[in-house]
Amino acid sequence: MVGIYAELSEGQFKKAVLETASYASQISTNGVTAICVGEPKEGESQKLATYGVQKLIVIKGFSSFDAQTYSKAIANAIQANGIETLIIANTYEGKSIGPRLAVGINAAIATNVISLPNQSNGFVVKRGVFSGKGFAYVQLGAGKKVIALTPNSIDISEKTVELSVETINETPMNSNTNIESTHKAEGKIPLTEAEIVVSAGRGLKGPENWNMVEELADLLGAATACSKPVSDMGWRPHSEHVGQTGITIKPNLYIAIGISGAIQHLAGVSSSKVIVAINKDPEAPFFKAADIGIVGDAFDILPKIIEAAKLTQN
Repeated sequence: MVGIYAELSEGQFKKAVLETASYASQISTNGVTAICVGEPKEGESQKLATYGVQKLIVIKGFSSFDAQTYSKAIANAIQANGIETLIIANTYEGKSIGPRLAVGINAAIATNVISLPNQSNGFVVKRGVFSGKGFAYVQLGAGKKVIALTPNSIDISEKTVELSVETINETPMNSNTNIESTHKAEGKIPLTEAEIVVSAGRGLKGPENWNMVEELADLLGAATACSKPVSDMGWRPHSEHVGQTGITIKPNLYIAIGISGAIQHLAGVSSSKVIVAINKDPEAPFFKAADIGIVGDAFDILPKIIEAAKLTQN
């Protein structure tokens, strides 16, 4: 039996969860079971059915995310439903519970998985390694497996099935973690889920010029990001820092404005499907990694791109 952990965000299943469902339905021969903690909003469960999930187990009784207590409850549901292979999204939450689940159910685990497994001779998965600069093929020999799928790694495909829902009322175990408060960014597309990212660096010269970046992002339905020096100087929040020491992303389109392209930055964005670099220095390292390079001053080029984006929406 193949299952997924269906992470909820304010009662909704994000695209990364639908990717895990599609992945699971393509490797399963006897159906897919999803496990979520918390109650989905009305109509959300049917999203999973559209991508091959036949059974959804809803675990109630938790007020906030805690890796220790979540992992225990999910592991119990895995064991009770005979799930041998569990697919999770390699998000912050997935990274927190994945190793715990593997230990809890005595399973092999593979993280940063980026493609469907090769099952012609065992169970071999392809992983991104060295911050996306290389690949590793890993054979999982254990009977039980946990696969953490990198968001935006596979194309989702619909496979509509009938869905049944089972509800479990759980009493959370005592935790060693005390969560005092939780704060979430409002009105922003999470970087790890964004299909388009508009990012900028010191070439913007100051935080007062970021309105151009935000305007372009709004027009494209994109998330905003920045380089490490920008977040270190306090121009933008650290939650927007992408790179080796920040957030690793894999959007369909990454637009880098005024970023030189140091190796540490490229490590976090090199897996983007299409990279557009805008820089006035023709020798900027980013141009070697970019699919499209534009040499010029951001203050001349950005307004033109913004105007072009507005025209496409009229």
